This record gives sequence, structure tokens and C-alpha cells, in this order.
Amino acid sequence: MMAQEPMVWNPDYELQLTDYQSAESEINANLTSYSIYSGAKIDFSFNMNSVSFMFTKNFNDKVKAIFQKNLAVLVAPDTLTANQLLQFGRYDFDLVELYARKIRKKIYEEKGAFSDSKLFQPIFNELQEEMNTVSAQVFKATDFGKDAELLLKEHNKVIDGINQLSDFCMTCKPRKNRK
Repeated sequence: MMAQEPMVWNPDYELQLTDYQSAESEINANLTSYSIYSGAKIDFSFNMNSVSFMFTKNFNDKVKAIFQKNLAVLVAPDTLTANQLLQFGRYDFDLVELYARKIRKKIYEEKGAFSDSKLFQPIFNELQEEMNTVSAQVFKATDFGKDAELLLKEHNKVIDGINQLSDFCMTCKPRKNRK
């Protein structure tokens, strides 16, 4: 089996049912339960020596919101349920991008000339935990996305958050703070 490259978040792409490519994914009328494992996560990696690290201020391209198709599972008894789960999956992938931007912003604000890479892990852990809590709360509150109206409201909040952090997209250069 070929390991697929993870799909990097893109504002112009919306997840499709066909993106849930885990062998466990299925839509089958005999099923009595349904579930989703989004396959979306924040990928954070950098490889640089301490000198180049010291002179790097913008780590936007080192923090990626990715979707791993081969790990993404969607199980539903019918297409209606599958599409409700898919809406939640789309929300979740956007939530991952929002938190990737929050991490990029916090690194940008907190990294000084003499910071070392130990700066990252606490930021990453704190925001990852917050993101997981928000995702779980919305998952529960919307009943796996079955409450479409509430899910849309929560999704719009996430989109607004992404737009407010537009300087912290993966390919963006944050504006210098003029003092």
C-alpha cells in the first residue's frame, strides 16, 4: 500500500466523502452505528541548525494543517448520515487550520533572538489541547454534526477566526509590528 502524502489545508478545497480513504470507511445500510475520525491534524516540523534557527522569525511554513486521507474514517448507514459526518469533518479540518494559525501567531510573538526550540512544545501542547476540547464539545453539542444549524454556526466562527489570522496562513509573512 502506498503511503499518501497528507493533503495540506487549502481555503479553496472542501473535503469530499471520497477523501475518507481508510479501509474502515463505509456507507452500508446494515450498519447500526456511525462514526468519524477526521484524519486532520497539525503537523509541526523543522530542521535547522541553531544559527539559522536564531535568525528565523517566521515559522508559518513549519506548522501545517494536514488531512491524512488514508487515516480518515467515515462510517455511516446512509448518505444523509455520511454527509452530516462530512460536514463535521469539514468543520474539524478548518478548526485544525485555525489552531495552526494560532500556533504560528504565538510562536511569532514569543520567539526572541535567543529562544531555542524548547519554546515550541509548550505552545503546541497548550493550543493542541484547547483545539481538541473545542472539537469534542462541538462534536457532542451537534450530535456528530446532525444538528446542522448549530454546526454551521460553529463552523462560521472558525472561518471568522481563520480570516482574522490572515497574516498567519502557511505561506504568509506576518507584518512587522511598527513601534
